[in-house]
Amino acid sequence: MRRMSRVLVGLALAALALGCGSGKDENIPVKAPDPMLQVKSTLQNYVKGQPLASEVTSYDYMIGEVRKSSPEKAEVLKAGLDDLKTTKGSPATKAKALLQKLGLDGPETK
Repeated sequence: MRRMSRVLVGLALAALALGCGSGKDENIPVKAPDPMLQVKSTLQNYVKGQPLASEVTSYDYMIGEVRKSSPEKAEVLKAGLDDLKTTKGSPATKAKALLQKLGLDGPETK
């Protein structure tokens, strides 16, 4: 019995000493998402008939993210989104025009 407990204690100590990993740190690069993907997705939803909803509160965030990579596109986006906010009825036509101005129109928006 004593011998068995010594063996188990020895195995436990060996497991603690060895640890679970190889000790190597691995850096995995993570790409920042393209802010224009969120813009494109939002505008495409409008083109498909979705009305303006709570995502309107994220417009300033989207503009800020786009501004980091393209200040010119951010200004176009800001003007277009401000126009969408004041739209009565369906925003589809204005959303489609904004997609084209931003160069985001593609086969999936038609």
